[in-house]
Amino acid sequence: MTAPAPDVQARVDALLRGQTDGLSPREAAYLLAVAANRAAGELHRLARQESTALRGTDEWGDWAALQNASRSVVLQSSTCRDLAARLSGRAR
Repeated sequence: MTAPAPDVQARVDALLRGQTDGLSPREAAYLLAVAANRAAGELHRLARQESTALRGTDEWGDWAALQNASRSVVLQSSTCRDLAARLSGRAR
């Protein structure tokens, strides 16, 4: 297993700020909510894939727990996305 680069959080922070610079608070909220929802969906997909592939191994439990946790994030971020869409005047 390869450890992530130590600056991952800083890179993501810079990426998000770069995407929201110059946007109104409503537009920034919508962009961030959509990004959170998409990221949560990708994390859930990855965790489900790995959990299935590793069933019966020592790592399975951690991947299954991540799958369950990320499912909750998908649901919560969907609500955030829908509320931010309403604030920005977008139909959902």
